[in-house]
Amino acid sequence: MIRDNINAVEDRIQSACSLSGRKREEVKLIAVSKTKPIEMLQQAYACGCRDFGENKVQELLEKYDKMPKDIRWHMIGHLQRNKVKYIVDKVYLIHSVDSLRLAEEISKEAVKKEVTVSILIEINVAEEAGKFGTTVREAVSLVEEISRLPNIAVKGLMTIAPYVENSEENRLYFTMLRQIAVDIIHKNIDNVFMKELSMGMTGDYETAIMEGATYIRIGTGIFGEREYTSV
Repeated sequence: MIRDNINAVEDRIQSACSLSGRKREEVKLIAVSKTKPIEMLQQAYACGCRDFGENKVQELLEKYDKMPKDIRWHMIGHLQRNKVKYIVDKVYLIHSVDSLRLAEEISKEAVKKEVTVSILIEINVAEEAGKFGTTVREAVSLVEEISRLPNIAVKGLMTIAPYVENSEENRLYFTMLRQIAVDIIHKNIDNVFMKELSMGMTGDYETAIMEGATYIRIGTGIFGEREYTSV
């Protein structure tokens, strides 16, 4: 099942890249493995997946210890400040930085462990109540503040678009995120790169690719429906 699912996702990624005049290598596929057992991750790994996304620190740590060390782990869920110390030297990219206080904690722990942590700034572009992410209005100033912290590299932006039946409804949010990145690039802020846009999930990743996504986060499309059980 997983191999077939990955092949189907790959076909759709390629199609979306072709339609938008992009190269396939410009889009990186993250297999969102939250709540999934190790056996399923191993199947995805055997199919060539090397980027895996988790949204809970404890689950990421358990899988980190059991899976091959060439995996690039992505923290895509809300990160509590008291959990930062456990993952700063283990994750490839933290997608969900949405406050200066969180960034300061990441910086502090990164200095302790003598690593530089790559992060994305999460923006709640759709302004959905109950969702994490800084606001569109505050995004640029937050990036400027975080850029001054030691041992952090701001690589780009991330958003979680609303759940919709028709992915076209999310196109404007993906466009907005890309435009915010362009605005930040024009400011030439030191230590800020804006090379990555993490946007698009199982229901809307083709639209996200057409609007410039460099990371797409696919869970259900690879592993099937989530099972909320212990790992």
